[in-house]
Amino acid sequence: MATIESIQKAYIDFVLTEGGQPKSVYIFAKKNKMTEEEFYRFFGSFDAIEQNLWTGFAVKTITEIKTQEVWSQYTAREKALSFFYSFFELLKSSRSFAVYCIKKQPKTFATPQIFQGIKDVFENFCNDLIVEGIESNELSERKFFTNRYKDALWVQLVFILNFWINDNSAGFEKTDEAIEKGINVTFDLFQRSPIDNLFEYGKFLAKNGGIKEKMGFGNN
Repeated sequence: MATIESIQKAYIDFVLTEGGQPKSVYIFAKKNKMTEEEFYRFFGSFDAIEQNLWTGFAVKTITEIKTQEVWSQYTAREKALSFFYSFFELLKSSRSFAVYCIKKQPKTFATPQIFQGIKDVFENFCNDLIVEGIESNELSERKFFTNRYKDALWVQLVFILNFWINDNSAGFEKTDEAIEKGINVTFDLFQRSPIDNLFEYGKFLAKNGGIKEKMGFGNN
């Protein structure tokens, strides 16, 4: 009897062997000794299999890193780094499939459907980190920008995915370096900086605009 796992495994084997999706569910089902009905019991299309697999990579990564004894002691930055390192370590065992999926996507700014599930899971994870970081004062809360922090982290994930599939270094050490530099730069931007102090000072002056007259610094 077909299961989610058996269909996923058979599908990965097919696309990596044949270089693309089966021409029809009927052909795929027949090749794997199942009925179309069994296939559709779990998936509505081949793209749905790919979406489920990518979402699963993120869910498994988050589940595993949260079991670490030191997880609760991590800063938001360290939790983000933990996700990235663990996610790409997990992907190593499915690298050929990941490369296949990424390279077949059209070059567009829109998120491909097969990555929508992983994006949702990842952004929910990032939202939790950002809330924790703001509450602990690790991150700066900026009007109009705070709700974009998760978008910046998603851009980092997409960038590093594309970097990783072209990384020929031993043990993908260049990808590890890209993760470290990318996440650290991103979180540096999230943290309070001198420019924040300048904005705060500007707001103070705007709110207390009459203070210069009181101190005798008018235009007279």
